[in-house]
Amino acid sequence: MVVWSTAAGFVIGPAPTLLVLAGLPHPRGQVSLRDDFGLFLARPDLYYPDARLAIEYDGASHRENLTGDNPRQNRLVDAGYRLLRFTAADVLSAPDSVVDLVKRALLAGTRLTT
Repeated sequence: MVVWSTAAGFVIGPAPTLLVLAGLPHPRGQVSLRDDFGLFLARPDLYYPDARLAIEYDGASHRENLTGDNPRQNRLVDAGYRLLRFTAADVLSAPDSVVDLVKRALLAGTRLTT
């Protein structure tokens, strides 16, 4: 399992491990994202700054948090960030699909910013 030290703690889990083992770059963990005015938007689980790609990993106990997640997701998208959400079942049952989607998002995001 891959572990990253971040200012907010450690990022440990199957999602970052899966991405790195598939040959994708190391994502940053728990980065505070802000809008053009410097206002805090969210702190996604994983983040690829070059592609402005935020990734949220929703574990099994996450189902009840949609009332907070939906407005945060909308603010990120409105501010020009890309956001992908994966459940534990996605990562464990369909890892190739997760990797392919992240890879395509990274390529698209890099093309947009260069």
